[in-house]
Amino acid sequence: MLFASAYFATLFPMLIIDSVWLSIMASRLYRPTLGDMALEGVRWPPAIAFYLLYPAGLVILAVLPAVKSGHLMQAAFLGAVLGLSAYGTYDLTNHATLRLWTWQFTLVDMAWGTLLSAVAATIGAWVAGRVTGG
Repeated sequence: MLFASAYFATLFPMLIIDSVWLSIMASRLYRPTLGDMALEGVRWPPAIAFYLLYPAGLVILAVLPAVKSGHLMQAAFLGAVLGLSAYGTYDLTNHATLRLWTWQFTLVDMAWGTLLSAVAATIGAWVAGRVTGG
């Protein structure tokens, strides 16, 4: 029960917040930076896989420890660490290997991943704590 409530309480805010971000930033940051490397649409299977997998990592590594300790700041901190690590791995690897990848893009995307992960983990921990009586 705890994992399921934590998972969905993390997944839904992440989907909503990231959808808003991507709808605003796709034409302002992603397409101008990536040029014709960017698809016009979305490849749904890998996108769905990411949005199912990443919140599970947030739950295991940030949300559940925070629910068990009763400290929401722990969820925010651990979520931010995971976000910085995951988005940093992606962005820095691409920056090292792709010609069009810029420092501005790398830093903005890493900051976004850090913030998104911290917020989603915090919301997930807060809701899961309430649902499970913690």
